[in-house]
Amino acid sequence: MNDEDRYLFDLQGYLTVPDAISPELLERLNHQLDLGIQQETEPEMRTHRFGSLLERDAAFRELIDLPSVVDVLTDILGPDFRLDHTYADVIRSGDGPIGTVLHGGAVPFRSSEYYTVTTSGQIRSGLVAVGFNLRDVGPDDGGFACVPGSHKSAFAFPQDWKQLSELHPCVRRVTGPAGTAVIFTEALVHGTLPWRGADERRTAFFKYSPASLSWSAQYYDPDAYPDLTERQRAILEAPNARYRSRRTARV
Repeated sequence: MNDEDRYLFDLQGYLTVPDAISPELLERLNHQLDLGIQQETEPEMRTHRFGSLLERDAAFRELIDLPSVVDVLTDILGPDFRLDHTYADVIRSGDGPIGTVLHGGAVPFRSSEYYTVTTSGQIRSGLVAVGFNLRDVGPDDGGFACVPGSHKSAFAFPQDWKQLSELHPCVRRVTGPAGTAVIFTEALVHGTLPWRGADERRTAFFKYSPASLSWSAQYYDPDAYPDLTERQRAILEAPNARYRSRRTARV
């Protein structure tokens, strides 16, 4: 990250990266979701969550280490960050798969979701999410929203403000055209506004952790994906201290 991006991430708890996904890759990703919707949902489906994206197609595996987001993740999580879990949400109207309640936040402390800055000026975070907009998200459409700066609050977010059906003034809508990546620490209070866009909301979430930390109880097996690069294999390692004599999935 450059100095401006680092300042904004520390200030807000999130950062938007325009054009993170190329038009060609974006087309392939949407094609895979088209197939998933056709094969796995009912015609009257209003919202659906697709899990285990890496198994679906190589297009999703390309998102593991997109150059447009790797530098940001390295600055936030350290050079040996790992992919924790993935899913994609499709919303045609109204509430998303987990409703419209704000969640996350720095209080109470959770060992998998935290945010701090060291005395030497190094950002360190627990679980970090990258939300890839696969369709445009306009100012009045709904979708991702957050409370900027809440990742550094010393107090719990008020319970009466959590419901996004009645938007509190401290909540910010985060928008962007298809191809935009929204990178945020899970210590940030965040959630999903009711969807009112003319098109579907399509967002692929890739969630990353520091090398030795896990939020999910399941770990990836890099050997299950023979097309991975060595860099991608390393990102799919189970949580560990990355010591030299460790045994990886290939051994």
